[in-house]
This record gives sequence, C-alpha cells and structure tokens, in this order.
Amino acid sequence: MTSRGAGTAFSRKNYRLSTEPEKSKVTGIVNSRLLNDYLHRVFTNADGNQPAAAYRKHLTFQNLQEHLDRLLAEENGFEDSQDQVAEGRLGPSTVVLDHTSGFEGLLLVDDDLLGVIGHSNFGSIRATTCVYKGKWIYEVLISSQGLMQIGWCTLNCRFNQEEGVGDTPDSYAYDGNRVRKWNVTTTNYGKSWAAGDIVSCLIDLDEGTIAFCLNGISLGTAFDNITRGAGMAYFPAISLSFKESVAFNFGSRPLRYPLVEGYRPLQDPPVADLVKARKLLGYLKNVIHIGIDMTEGKLVEKDTSMWQLQGEPTLLITLAHIFNYFSPLMCKVYLVEDVLMTFLLSILERGGAVEAHPLIQQLLDLMWLLMEEYEVHECLKQLLMSLLRAYRFSPIIPDLGLQIHYLRLTIAVLKHEKSRKYLLSNVLFDVLRSVVFFYIKSPLRVEEAGLQELIPTTWWPNRFTKEGKESKEVKEESAEERLRRRAYERGCQRLKKRIEVVEGLQVQILKLLLNNKDRGGGEASRYIFLNKFRKFLQENASNRGNLTVLCPPEYMVCFLHRLIAALRFFWDGHKAKTPAALSSEEAYIPPQLFYNGKVDYFDLQRLGGLLSHLKKTLKDDLAARANVLIDPAELQAVTMDDLDEDEESATSAAQSQRPSAALAIGGALARPGWLSSPTLGRANRFLSTAAVSLMNPRRPLGTLEKIKVRTLSVEQRTEEDIEGSHGNEGLLLGRPPEEPDQPITENSLLEVLDGIVMMYNLSVHQQLGKMVGVSDDVNEYAMALKDTEEKISRCPKRRRDIHEELLKSRKVFSEKLNHLSRRLAWINVTIYSKEKMQDIYWLLRVCIRTIEHGDRTGSLFAFMPEFYLNVAMNSYSALKNYFSPVNSMEELPGYEETLMRLAAILAKHFADSRIVGTDIRDSLMQALASYVCYPHSLRAVERIPEEQRISMMKNLLAPYEQRPWAQTNWILVRLWRGCGFGYRYTRLPHLLKTKPEDASLPSLQ
Repeated sequence: MTSRGAGTAFSRKNYRLSTEPEKSKVTGIVNSRLLNDYLHRVFTNADGNQPAAAYRKHLTFQNLQEHLDRLLAEENGFEDSQDQVAEGRLGPSTVVLDHTSGFEGLLLVDDDLLGVIGHSNFGSIRATTCVYKGKWIYEVLISSQGLMQIGWCTLNCRFNQEEGVGDTPDSYAYDGNRVRKWNVTTTNYGKSWAAGDIVSCLIDLDEGTIAFCLNGISLGTAFDNITRGAGMAYFPAISLSFKESVAFNFGSRPLRYPLVEGYRPLQDPPVADLVKARKLLGYLKNVIHIGIDMTEGKLVEKDTSMWQLQGEPTLLITLAHIFNYFSPLMCKVYLVEDVLMTFLLSILERGGAVEAHPLIQQLLDLMWLLMEEYEVHECLKQLLMSLLRAYRFSPIIPDLGLQIHYLRLTIAVLKHEKSRKYLLSNVLFDVLRSVVFFYIKSPLRVEEAGLQELIPTTWWPNRFTKEGKESKEVKEESAEERLRRRAYERGCQRLKKRIEVVEGLQVQILKLLLNNKDRGGGEASRYIFLNKFRKFLQENASNRGNLTVLCPPEYMVCFLHRLIAALRFFWDGHKAKTPAALSSEEAYIPPQLFYNGKVDYFDLQRLGGLLSHLKKTLKDDLAARANVLIDPAELQAVTMDDLDEDEESATSAAQSQRPSAALAIGGALARPGWLSSPTLGRANRFLSTAAVSLMNPRRPLGTLEKIKVRTLSVEQRTEEDIEGSHGNEGLLLGRPPEEPDQPITENSLLEVLDGIVMMYNLSVHQQLGKMVGVSDDVNEYAMALKDTEEKISRCPKRRRDIHEELLKSRKVFSEKLNHLSRRLAWINVTIYSKEKMQDIYWLLRVCIRTIEHGDRTGSLFAFMPEFYLNVAMNSYSALKNYFSPVNSMEELPGYEETLMRLAAILAKHFADSRIVGTDIRDSLMQALASYVCYPHSLRAVERIPEEQRISMMKNLLAPYEQRPWAQTNWILVRLWRGCGFGYRYTRLPHLLKTKPEDASLPSLQ
C-alpha cells in the first residue's frame, strides 16, 4: 500500500491485532455487492445522503482512496480562503507572544510562546500581531489571581517595571485583582478574578470600544472613544507582577466561551482541517454503528457503546483508509480539542461507570494499531493537555458536573495500559502539571458557584468575646440559632457529598498510576510513577528559592490527601493477601532506607549533618550494625567542588591515585556518568544516592565481592531495584539488628509513603495554616456584627442618624458573613474535614513510629532526614490549631497514647547528641515548651516513663553552650510554678488566706 494521498494501498504499518486468538473472528472479505453497500453507507456526505450521481459508482477497496479524495476535496475552498490575509489585522497568521522585544529576563515565556510568568517587579509583554479595523477577541487563562493588567496597547507604548499596560495614553487594561480599569487614570470596573478564571478581551475598532468578559459573562464596556486612525494598531498585551502566571489563547485552540457576535479571534481557526476532521470522524462513527451480518448477507445497526474490534478484514481495511487521512489531523491541538475530545466526552455523557463505556478503550486500541507511533504520542499529549486545561479552567457549578466530566474521560484514557505508560513516562510529569488533576479550586465568588442554592441558610459560631478571645462560658443556643446551625450543617453535608464524588475520581486516577499488575510487558505503571514522583519532589525540594518553578501549595494539599487514600488502598490490599505484613494503621518507614542509598534525599539535611560527613564518620557503624560498606570513592568526594568535577577527571584520578582500590572492586570506582550529566539538576549531582554495597550474611564473601557499587539515577531504577528479587531485598537492604525481620508491605509503597511525608514538609503545612485565615475573618466579622447589634439596642431613639448608620453597618457585616460562611463551608469540606484530619493524624503516627524505629538503631539514627521530626511536630500543631475549631482531636482513635509517644520523643531528642542541626534542635525545644503549656499535652508529659522524665529534667538543668537559656527557663518555670506538673495555682496556696481560683484563667492557658 502506498503512502498518504495517492494510490490504492497502504505502506504505513503492518496491521496486526493484539486480541486473543479465541476471541478473533476472521470472516474474510465480504462479497462485492455487500462491500459496495457497506462502503456507500459508511462514506456518506455530511447531510447523510448518498453521494451525487457522479460519485455513485461501484466501490471497492481498490478505488476507495480515490473516492475519499473526492469527498474530502470539497474543503479546498476553505484552504484558499484561509490563505488570504484577514482585513484589519497585521502580523503573522500564527499569533504568539513577542518574546524578542526587550522583555528578556523580566518574564518567563513558555515553549509554546503562549504562557508567561512574571519574573520581575512588573514585567510587560505584547503579542506578535496587531489589529486596526474590525472586531477582535482573545482569551487569557488566569493561573494566579495576583496583580496583573490585561488588555491592549500600541507599538508606541513604552513600559518599565513601574508602569505597564493601562498606564500609558494608548494602552487600556482590566485589573481583576484590584477590580479596576486602567488608562493613565483608574476607576472601578468589573469583578474580582480568581485562579482558574478566563478573561475575554474584546476590541471593536469600528465603534472605538473595548470590553471584557469574565468566564463568558460580560463586564460591560470598559473604554469608549479609544484612539483610532493612521498608525494606530492595537496589540494584545499584559503586565504582571512577580510569579503571577497566565496563558493566552489567540485562537490556536477553540475559545472556551462562545464568540460574541461579530467578533473573531486574532488567529483564524483551521477551518478546512476542521471540516475534514469532522467528516472523517463521521465516517468512523458509521463504521462503529454499521455492522455486516455475514450469515444473512446484509447490513445491520449496532449498539455503539459495546462495539469491539474483533479483527474482521473488511472492518480493518475500511478503518485503515479513514485513519490514513485522520491520523495527521489528530496531531494538531485545535482538532484534538474540538473534534477528538468532544467525541470522547460524548461517549461518557450517557452516564454510568467509566467501565461501562469500553468504546474508548477500543478507540485507543485503534489509534495504536493504525497510527504511526509519533502520531499517537502527539495526539495523546495534546488530548491530556486539553483535558487538564478544561478541568483547571472550568467554572465551579453546584454539582461540579464539568469537573466530573473531564475527570471521567481522564480515567477512561488512563485505563488503557499502553496509553497510560506512555503518558506517565513522557507527559504527566514532564510536559504538564498533572498534580492539577487532583486539585479542587475554592470559589472566590460563591454566588457564581451556586453555593447560595446549595447552602441557603448561613450560620457562624458566636464563641468569641469583644476582645477576640474564646469565651469560656458555654452559652445555651436559642431555638432559632439551633435551627440555623442545623440547616447550615445540612447544606455543608450536601456540598460534601458532591465534592466526595470528585475526590473519588481523583483517587481512581492515582490508583491507575500506582497499578503494579499491568498485563502488558515492560515496566509496571507504579515504578514509572515512582521515578517521576521522586523527580517531582526533587524539583520542589531543590528550588525552594525559585517560586516560579514550585508546585503551588494549594495543589500539594489536595495531592497529598488523594495520594494517602490511594496508598492506603494498596497497602491494605497487600495486607489482605499477605497476613504477616503490617496494615496501613501500623505503617512506618524502616530506618535502612535512610542510609542504604536506595532512596535519593537530594540535598536535604540529615539529623546528624551532611550525608558525606555521616558516611565518613559512621562508616564503621554501618559495616558493623547494618552490613553496609561505603564505596571509598564516595568518601573522596566530600565537598561540592569534588562532586562537580568532570567525569573524565574523576576517572583519571581514580585510576592514577587509587590503583589498588580500583583493582579491588574491578575498576568500578569512577562515579556514574549521570552525576555530571548536564540534563540533570545541580542538586542531583551534589548528593547522589549513596554508592553502597551490602554483605550477604548467609555465606562468606570473597575479596572482590565485598564492595559492589551500583549507584542509580532516579530515572534508571527498575522494579527489581525497588522490590528486590532472589534474596535481594531491594529498598530494604541493610536491615539493622534492632529491626524486626517481618514484611512491612511492598517496598514501592514505602517509597510513596516517604514521599508523602516529604510533601507535607515542603509546603502542605504552611498552606494549612494559611487557609485558617478565612475562619479568622468569620470570627472578626461575627464580633463586629455582635458589637453593632449591641450598639443598635443601646442607641437612643432620638439619634435616628446614628441608628441608620448602624443599620447600614449591620447590613454590610451580615452580607460579608453570609459570603464568608459559605466560603468557609467549602474550605472546611475540602481542607479541614474529619477525613482530612484523619489523614494528617495518620501521617503523625507514621512519623512517630518511624522515629521510634530509627532511634533504636543507635548512631545510625543520625542518617534520618530532619523533615521526619519536623512533620511529627508540625502535623500535631496542625491538628491542634487548624482542625480543632471544626473537629476535636480528642475523638481521634488512640489520641492519648499518640500524645504520650510524641511527648516521649520531644523529651528525649531535644538534647540528643546525635542531632546536630541548630534549627531542628530549636524546633524540638520550642515544641516541648508548647507541650507543657496546655493541660492535655502536659498530662502526656506526665505519663511518659519515669526514667525519661528524669533524663529530661537533667538535660534541662545541665549546663550547655549552644542553647539559649530562655526556652529552658520558661519550661522549668511552667513545671515548678504550679503544683507538680499540674500548675493548678496562680500563687502558692500556703501564702493565700482565701481559696485560690481554678487554673482556667486565660493567663495559664
């Protein structure tokens, strides 16, 4: 068969089926008459009629391509019209951002020249195409809600880091952050925007007006009588502050919101290709819908939902002709989004579980069978990018239907194993931020999100005094208050059920990515995910100073909770199959992961200092207690400069300076090439996975076997390196004698758990603290409203002017509280719900068990990364301070025991000589000081073993050089000032004549 566009046969691919032999149904080519009827039914015109008389000839596979050429040639007229330059527009037909006009360094522009991130105080950039006549529109996808000015400017506008679009006479801008419009002067305009919104920018150069739309809703005319005439042409432009980001759509993709009548996008859609693709898709639908009954010799209608590719030659050859034209079109982003994604979404619109729609799996099989590999790759990449954009920038509606729709299609695509593995390996973490799929954005405008209908009755707690302190008096709520609270709680439950549907779909996606039982050959999805996940963590851990490349913390919070749910599903599933293994309730990270080099911790600090220092000072302990021998080459490179040398110089140095050592290990001392690879981050080269070997205790080792170097890049690890096989323990090599010899779970799940702990430390805890601000705002407005109502009740009747002002204030506070209480309901469901609290509590217990197991290894405890202690302290702080207004910690299972175990850790390790970092030692001291401030946690300190209490007191009283006295003295005063550990009295009772007050005074809390 010949190539596309000519001839009657194909040389594109050897069409082989991957179906099981017993399911194949090879029936041979049908007879000539039936084939003619079939092909005429499949290849009908767009209106469904048979071809005109000129085309009504006998169809066979020999003349089918010629017939298709004629059908598709009808679109040539569109191609001719597209080649003409549109009147009123100047510049390239493909519109992108002009990154060569002096904006370098002030902004970061994406590879597609459509996305931009602010990298200076106030950077500006414009597009490559301008307009001087007619009506034009473009869209801006808002990725962050900060300070930006979006609009139009002329070529003569000059911007700097103080003045941007809208600050010069011939530039006009809309600023949704400050809700204003700008043209030298500024006035109020529009609505506030939020991350995930889409701004449409419209210019009418016939009438001289500029307008804006937010999520398809017109904000009205912003400017009229704009400057027009000779030399006046307007470019799309934007100014944005540091780390703010947006993406432009000038027309290279379908506009998200319907075109306003009479307006056209700056970039023309590919009309000819679009008509051709839709026509070919219609032919594909016909193939799915029309079947051939070989026994009756006639055509039959088929149920498209259950269609299967079973290998009939007639069907395959027909599909091959269609895909010969369809495949190259599916590499174009506009067509993938407008044609393919729309078609796939329509399949799922019938409802039911994703599994009830196998047609999508069959279509993906077809794509892999009939398209070139590079075409499938590009098509899948564009499809996932379109799905991600659609999910991210869909408006929130009451039933979250849009988000659910896009997530269902994402699941359907990822269920296809071959597609999933390709996307995992090349797209999900490399090309796009797949973490966005696990994020549920919080609506800034509750009215548009439909929360007024979902939560018609609002309520807020009145437990604070005028001074802002929590009232200790338990006031009995009135009947009206009780009714309002219950109605509000019912509304919150309705919201929770809808959000849980989205969360369930997000967990399904992660379950697919963590699948390690793939039927096809090659590496299982879980191990591809592990390597990509580790690299994702490295990027976020090693670039803490570069905010523009970090994953936003609000995404991290959602990702953490979904990953915990998926991890515990697989963990408990393994427990069900292997009764000797631990359940997820007993999960912990075994200490050997921290020193055997199988897991890369990048440049993160260990409790005992730098990894290179620990390997040098504790090499004897590693050999004696864990059977780990450190490669001598690792001990040579103890500085950053050493690790950054060229590989060649390191090789020559190893051969010239250490010939005997090189001989002893078979010449394997040269550091692996990936350490100096220019494609990897510098942090990767500083602290590689340790090159270590482990002695096999079952038999004596020969001289050449004692050191086996195998240092692996995160990208190079295989299933065997992680899980182990044939006596190789994988990640668990180097088990210390204190560690029980029993299975914990699958090794890969241990690494996922380790990554979850690291994620919490990177940004999740800070985000949890940040979102409490909404609750604080509710409390402040509630106090202001309460104070205003009291003033109204005291206001003299003769002062009607004051009374009216107070009524206005009450109305403002009430409206704000109604808005905030609905927004708080959303935040409590998505971030501070009981289930999310249990996730953080589970993480706290994991860290406690990990620290306890690590502590038993003696000096090897120093290898533990500092973030495990940080997460233990911070997660407890989050449970106590961030979740407590919504859910009570006391209701958590094993709460008292967990509190005591954490107290024991703080009491023991605040003066632990194995911990050398001043920051972590200070954090431990502050956590202990906080622990003795509150009755619940102080009782936990009282319950720790007596020897640990005595040791704690000795450490508090011992002289020291590197610790400030203030914290220690404060702890001692708290302990000694009261009656024993109870501090029940404000003053010593034997000095008082009257009975002392109880310890419920605010000064003691």
